[in-house]
Amino acid sequence: MKTENLTAYEVVKEENLTDIHSKGTFLRHRKTGARVLLIENEDENKVFNIAFRTPPKDSTGVAHILEHSVLCGSREFPLKDPFVELVKGSLNTFLNAMTYPDKTCYPVASCNDQDFQNLMHVYLDAVFYPNIYKKEEIFRQEGWNYQLENPEGPLKYNGVVYNEMKGAFSSPDEVLEREIMNSLFPDTPYGCESGGNPENVPELTYEGFLDFHRKYYHPSNSFIYLYGNMDMEEKLDFIDKKYLSSFDVLSVDSVIPEQEAFSAYKDITIPYPVSEQEGEEDNTYLSYNMVAGTATDNLKCMAFEVLDYALLSAPGAPLKKALLDAKIGKDIYGSFDDGILQPYFTVVAKGANADKKEEFVSVIRKVLTDIVENGIDKKAVEAGINYMEFRYREADFSSYPKGLMYSLDILGDWLYDDAKPFAQVQQLSVFETLKKAVYEGYFEELIQKYLLDNPHGSVLTLVPEKGLQAEREKALEEKLEAYRKSLSPEELQSLVQKTKALEAYQEEEEEPEALSCIPMLKREDIKKEAAHLTNEELDLEGSLFLYHDVCTNGIGYLDLLFEFGTLTREETHYLGLLKSVLGYVDTEHYTYGELFNEINANTGGIYSGVEVFDNENAQDGFRAMFSVRGKALYPKMNFLFDMVREILETSKLEDTGRLYEIVAQVKSRAQANLASAGHSTAVLRGASYASPMAAFQDEMAGVGYYHFIEKLEKEFEERKEDLVSSLKKLMKRILRPEYFHVSYTGERESLENVKVLCKDLKKHLCTEPAETFGEAIICEKKNEGLKTSGQVQYVAQTGNFCKKGLSYTGALDILKVALSYDYLWMNLRVKGGAYGCMSGFKRNGESYFVSYRDPHLGRTLDVFKGIPEYIRTFQADEREMTKYIIGTISGKDVPRTPQMQGSLSKTAYFCDVTEEMLQKERDEILNATVEDIHRLAPLVEAVLSDGQICVVGSESKIEEAKETFKEVKNLITC
Repeated sequence: MKTENLTAYEVVKEENLTDIHSKGTFLRHRKTGARVLLIENEDENKVFNIAFRTPPKDSTGVAHILEHSVLCGSREFPLKDPFVELVKGSLNTFLNAMTYPDKTCYPVASCNDQDFQNLMHVYLDAVFYPNIYKKEEIFRQEGWNYQLENPEGPLKYNGVVYNEMKGAFSSPDEVLEREIMNSLFPDTPYGCESGGNPENVPELTYEGFLDFHRKYYHPSNSFIYLYGNMDMEEKLDFIDKKYLSSFDVLSVDSVIPEQEAFSAYKDITIPYPVSEQEGEEDNTYLSYNMVAGTATDNLKCMAFEVLDYALLSAPGAPLKKALLDAKIGKDIYGSFDDGILQPYFTVVAKGANADKKEEFVSVIRKVLTDIVENGIDKKAVEAGINYMEFRYREADFSSYPKGLMYSLDILGDWLYDDAKPFAQVQQLSVFETLKKAVYEGYFEELIQKYLLDNPHGSVLTLVPEKGLQAEREKALEEKLEAYRKSLSPEELQSLVQKTKALEAYQEEEEEPEALSCIPMLKREDIKKEAAHLTNEELDLEGSLFLYHDVCTNGIGYLDLLFEFGTLTREETHYLGLLKSVLGYVDTEHYTYGELFNEINANTGGIYSGVEVFDNENAQDGFRAMFSVRGKALYPKMNFLFDMVREILETSKLEDTGRLYEIVAQVKSRAQANLASAGHSTAVLRGASYASPMAAFQDEMAGVGYYHFIEKLEKEFEERKEDLVSSLKKLMKRILRPEYFHVSYTGERESLENVKVLCKDLKKHLCTEPAETFGEAIICEKKNEGLKTSGQVQYVAQTGNFCKKGLSYTGALDILKVALSYDYLWMNLRVKGGAYGCMSGFKRNGESYFVSYRDPHLGRTLDVFKGIPEYIRTFQADEREMTKYIIGTISGKDVPRTPQMQGSLSKTAYFCDVTEEMLQKERDEILNATVEDIHRLAPLVEAVLSDGQICVVGSESKIEEAKETFKEVKNLITC
């Protein structure tokens, strides 16, 4: 790119970004002052992002509601939901928008040049010329609205963001995070909830909503980012002539102010709701929170990331160990949050009691004082530095585009300081400085200054309170009823009319002219060939060695697999626990803390888990394997295997004190995950009623497993010896040479050494006779309503079409897109107010439909019943059908990291999926017709006919619909 050609822009800074093999250019638009950052390189996965500083002045969630609303039609794309049309019909590799505490981002990504241009065009039009000024219904749909069907009926609030945030505020872990930030920065925008507090969302007026857009969505307040291999001059010219040049410079007061430091830390206590069956004892959250400088000090921020690892997050870290030893909380964790102007360091004790607050603070301060006086554990600090440097160099963001993640990181500096736009992608020198600083007292100085002597902090306590949610629901109901009664007959009729008007707006069919405005690719633009599998089947003295020859830049990705066959229910429970135990207990040569640090100082980590592959040719239709995964640079592979052997052969399972800590932590984190990911919980539990594979997964990692852990923690003293015995028996049962497989991803130069190391490992596996224990897992249709103290529902219905003699086809992938972004989207999200809706169909016939953060229950199940009729009457012209096909392929053609290439190929191998099968399914997608979709109605009818329903949701809603279920019980009981 020739910068002298950019007459509409001035070059502020150019830099060779050696860390990421790119050229960086920082520009400013001459007319408006818009900031533009270019990252030029050979990456075909191109990224565009436009962000605005959007500091909230209250907790109505105006920034969040705008993020949803601007994507509901614009000047050049006047249809109701161009975002959905893009999801359905583009080859995007990322398409979304995000609201943060101080900024709102609109990123898109694609590997296709024309598609990328189309996405960028729609997003620029959306942020600068949205239809929100013409259609108040957008605000009412996406934000909040009064729902009143008739003047005498109940008055309710609804709205997508309103319900989304009801779901967010149902999680005490999320509430704690929000309250910590609010407590530290009460006089700044961070003292408000940018996403919206459900109690405050209905305070936002339409005019206030529009004013926020007028003020902040202006080029003068924008941060524009382009990344990848593209014609930068062409893109900059388009952005200028089509959008920026139409505006004049505007003075936008969006600078984030710093919070004036406190003279003493704040002590705050806040209640949170628990169900009647949950205990209040050992259910308090204690947090110690300290502000630590500013986000633009990269050295200090990286040092605090290291301190988080060395002091708190790593197993055996001193703060974690001291608080557990003092029996203050059952799960100790924390973080260093540098995503805002003033980062802060947090220590949390979950599963604690409020009367331990003073001791909690005292223990933390004593540990930190001892470290300052006697010196920090340098091995732990060095392990933390290597841990972060390895990930920084690897730059493996799974399916997320690199350019996207770099963009979000860059905004962490750029938003606050124009002088440092590239600091976040030039961090290697920071790591080198930190390695020297370990021996210069730097980390001890940070602890003294920011964690001990610093008055700018808070101790925040979150205390459980039974009946609080019912009290809040009653208060809201009474408030709305009182408001309804205060209205005149004319005002009531006006609300009824507004309710009907919104419904009518939502029911309106898109005009063909509006739909045709959305630019779209053609079928010819789609790659015809299915993805190539990298499996090379080698022999390892009778064991399978699956090799994936992929360029990994010198990193070896190892997956040691033990295919154990069918396990009993009890064995499955202990299997779920074993993956949390191995690597986290003492071994022959290391304490568990030393082990973790030794691994992270020399490798990219070692992790154990369980991998499950659906395979119709296997017993019970699936193959399950215990997995020990690790990654390391090739010269460190020998060390990696030494550590694997150390863990598998010498782990001290007799340490029941340590086992109790692990069980309590597993319980704590499972509680949070089951409720916050309620859609996944409900789908897996619902599928487990009839699927042996899902039943195994549920007993190993879902609701069934959680109930085992819950009971084990409660009865630990009586069961601890049996626990030790069971874990040992299970290890003998599964870690055997006859069960051994290997999957390895790396360059061929590393292959022979890895094979030699695997042969040596295999020689040391258990060959003693092993016994089976416990009863088999038996599927049982329970149709459960799982009650939580939350405010929304996750409604799932599952079933299997293959069991009815029907077969999988690639057209089901198209149906998934059509359901998720047409029928379910319209009926559950747009009309119903649910935040999300999903569907899925597996090759083995297992299928699901589910809602996410849904205010309804029965209404949602009725929507599911209507799916077959939708399919039978499905209509799409050639353009619409092409759109669905493109959107379907988009999900399959996501660029893959080296690790992903090996992992996906391995999965295909164990599922007996061949390249021929993948090609056949792709051809079925590419050649699909409307009639092919119609033929899927019997498959969905077969799924629904199983009548498998599971709902995770609020106590009141599930009790109201208890006739729907065979069993109603609490998800969490203690």
